[in-house]
Amino acid sequence: MAVCTGLIVANIYYCQPLVILIAHDFGIPEHVAGKITYLTQAGYALGLFLLVPLGDMFERKRQILVITGLAAGALILAAVAKSFLLLQVVSFLIGACSIVPQLILPMAANLSDDRNRGQNIGVVMSGLLVGILASRAVSGSIGFWMGWRAVYYLAAGICVLLILLMAARFPKSQPAFRGSYGNLMTSMFRYIKTESLLREASLINFLAFAIISAFWTVMVLYLANPPYSLQTLEIGLFGIAGAAGALAAPLVGKLSGGNNPRRNLLIGFVLQLVSIALFYFTGANVYLFVLGIILIDIGQQAIHVTNQTRIYTIAPEARNRLNTIFMSVSFIGASIGSALGLWLWDQGGWALFNFGSAAIVVVNILIYQFYKSKDKQTT
Repeated sequence: MAVCTGLIVANIYYCQPLVILIAHDFGIPEHVAGKITYLTQAGYALGLFLLVPLGDMFERKRQILVITGLAAGALILAAVAKSFLLLQVVSFLIGACSIVPQLILPMAANLSDDRNRGQNIGVVMSGLLVGILASRAVSGSIGFWMGWRAVYYLAAGICVLLILLMAARFPKSQPAFRGSYGNLMTSMFRYIKTESLLREASLINFLAFAIISAFWTVMVLYLANPPYSLQTLEIGLFGIAGAAGALAAPLVGKLSGGNNPRRNLLIGFVLQLVSIALFYFTGANVYLFVLGIILIDIGQQAIHVTNQTRIYTIAPEARNRLNTIFMSVSFIGASIGSALGLWLWDQGGWALFNFGSAAIVVVNILIYQFYKSKDKQTT
């Protein structure tokens, strides 16, 4: 499950190191080419909202195989796109068809007992994070040597192989929901209305995903310009620096099942602020920049894995729907974060981007404190 999750989620992030190559190929400014990053994330958010809830209604394994097949088709369309407009449309479709990891995670949660659930989710999440980070390094390297289209052909081939693997290895599930699709979707809004923990976790993740997505989008432009002036191959390799976050995910998952999961959230906020400070003061010091990448990814895992483990305790029979709400909000945040990051970069460069990121973390801390004091009043 961890391997499949990592290789499929990579579809969303292959495009980030390729922005410069795509801009040159289509003869457009780099910040315009960057649109495909947030269009892919927007498609992912829509796919989460419309498709993931069906995992509570239909057999999950079959749904996973069909959607992965659609993702392979969308990736091939991206590889053969002759216009940037078509590439934008197909990027949205790639995002919408790459929601399989969010079907695998509830499957893993359902197969786990209460004692091991957080740790198992952390293991699958570590695969997801490795996929995110490795996708950037692989994409940057292949794009440099073989062109950006080759990356999409390779991704499509991987999806085909994963269909065969998942068909052989994944267990079948028994859906718990017996109503109509309309009732299924309506029930999600009931959970939003009644579950304070779900609202808190989703809102905090919205802002956390905005920060991390904005960073990985703007980082490409920052490293491509002075003082670094790096090529696509070199930029892609920076994704490897965040692999420490993947190693931290199982530990974070284990801690998130303890008596004080909120502590993990606070640790995540602090790590984000420290990393942003390093990015701002790094100048041309590549070592401080790499340290910042490691810390921001560990901080992201501390926030995300903790919140995901928390929401799975609300209603076991509705984990797909809970995950839909949680991850849809998260990736809307990612999409908005990428767009906001590009705007901040265009308006004030790297300095303004870092100030804006720090402000978002501060807002998240205020939200955290609000819900923490609210819970104390309730108890």
